[in-house]
Amino acid sequence: MDKLTSIDALKALRERLKKEQKADKRPTVVVCGGTGCDTFGGHALYNAFENLVEKRQLQEKVRLKKTGCQGLCERGPLVNILPSNIFYQKVKEQDATSILEETALSGGVIQKLLYTDPNTNQKVVYQQDIPFYKKQHRIVLMHNGIIDPLSINDYITVDGYASLEKALTKMTPDQVIEEITGSGLRGRGGAGFSTGTKWRFVRNAPGDKKYLICNGDEGDPGAFMDRSVLEGNPHSVIEGMLIAAYAMGAQEGFFYVRAEYPLAVANVGIAIQQTRDLGLLGKNILGSGLDFDLEIKKGAGAFVCGEETALIASIEGKRGMPRTRPPYPAISGLWGKPTCINNVETLANIPPIIEKGAKWYSGIGTAGSKGTKIFALAGNVRNTGLVEVPMGTTIREIIFDIGGGIARKRNCKAAQIGGPSGGCIPVEYLDTPIDYESLQKVGAIMGSGGLIVMDDKTSMVGMAKYFMNFIQDESCGKCVPCRIGTRRMLEILTRICDGQGREGDVELLSELATKIKETSLCGLGQTGPNPVLSTIRYFRHEYDDLIKGKKPQQTEKPSDVSAA
Repeated sequence: MDKLTSIDALKALRERLKKEQKADKRPTVVVCGGTGCDTFGGHALYNAFENLVEKRQLQEKVRLKKTGCQGLCERGPLVNILPSNIFYQKVKEQDATSILEETALSGGVIQKLLYTDPNTNQKVVYQQDIPFYKKQHRIVLMHNGIIDPLSINDYITVDGYASLEKALTKMTPDQVIEEITGSGLRGRGGAGFSTGTKWRFVRNAPGDKKYLICNGDEGDPGAFMDRSVLEGNPHSVIEGMLIAAYAMGAQEGFFYVRAEYPLAVANVGIAIQQTRDLGLLGKNILGSGLDFDLEIKKGAGAFVCGEETALIASIEGKRGMPRTRPPYPAISGLWGKPTCINNVETLANIPPIIEKGAKWYSGIGTAGSKGTKIFALAGNVRNTGLVEVPMGTTIREIIFDIGGGIARKRNCKAAQIGGPSGGCIPVEYLDTPIDYESLQKVGAIMGSGGLIVMDDKTSMVGMAKYFMNFIQDESCGKCVPCRIGTRRMLEILTRICDGQGREGDVELLSELATKIKETSLCGLGQTGPNPVLSTIRYFRHEYDDLIKGKKPQQTEKPSDVSAA
């Protein structure tokens, strides 16, 4: 495909692709190609469909498409038939023949492959009627499950890069920043800082060169939001970065993605090359005068590199360790130049905001927390997976209305939200709305979006120990409070869990946690004690019972938080 040299050329391509899609009346068999479904055999299932279509020469009668994560990871592999939206779950290779013959070519429904609503025990035919999907409001994930992440044409057909067109032709850089600020979008990586304000800082910073970094170093146990967006719709993030670069005056950008996400790294790499080949990256993009290019930097999996200054050090080839601030990255970041670092989900929100406007976006959510938020729902819940809901949705709604309730007919005990930096929220607070301020009041944080559900068999002391072990292991060791303090906390928690707890251990834990929060250098240490503090706050009796009983902890292993 030839490079596009103007806005008009991109518009013409989009119109042509839309006409071709409209003229193509073939049903489409869509197979989920996210990591979760591939783990259950999704890749082999897609190959089975491919072999059947080729063997029976059905290319003129049916289309095949492999998409990113469709969300319902617990039920994978997933297959959706478009345009009817007949939805099948837990599909096996041997089901490929019947799906092609009975559904794709004949329009019939295979009852055994349908989702069963656990509350009504009724079979559900269409994807949009499944409670897991029905209760969501998908903005970032709107096209996951519809487009092929390896096809830039697929993205352009659903109006991809139209927001970039609008920004370049109808808006000044200042107007773009004003639109993002007015939308109320806050950073989705955990800190919740105003995205527009951060962009303004970088735009106003003096410097002959400016950088933009997409932070895809998702390291929370149980979190797979950013990975799924990068796997399923990398072009949405690239478009967000192009708009951000135009607004701030950045000339070069980086995707910082952990190497443990091989599919995300591969799909982003292909998307970058496709975008460059089409003329949407490089010099004088679409004849607009915008110069911007991207490359990938793979992280080695250090949790601390999710912190901005540690991430910058890693890209520079140094050991990933935080530094004191100020100066902030917006003034002196990558190689001493003004640098903006945005999370994957934050950047994927940019195109729809530019397309539909700040007023539309700010009408979703709450007064202080606008838009939607993606959560990785994991733990002791029936339907684990990827969930996108409006800010202000309660924890209870996510667990029971979308997640289907607690697995194995047990009772809910708590929800851990915000990962290792978050807190455990007991069942009596499940009606807490998910927004930045409400979660802080109950001792948790939004974080990047991990949500782990625990049933009544889970030891909350054991969970506190689990997260403290993670924090201690991931501490970079630069500052004493985090390096030594978390080690001491882990030793005390281990002693309590082993039935060797002492009177005063809980008070010592609380004191250590408070000091670590007050004196640590970066966010890892400052928020690391949160799971311990929240479990002491709400489940103090479990600590006391273990200490007084002097019995080793007898509990199930905390539910796998990385199943997807």
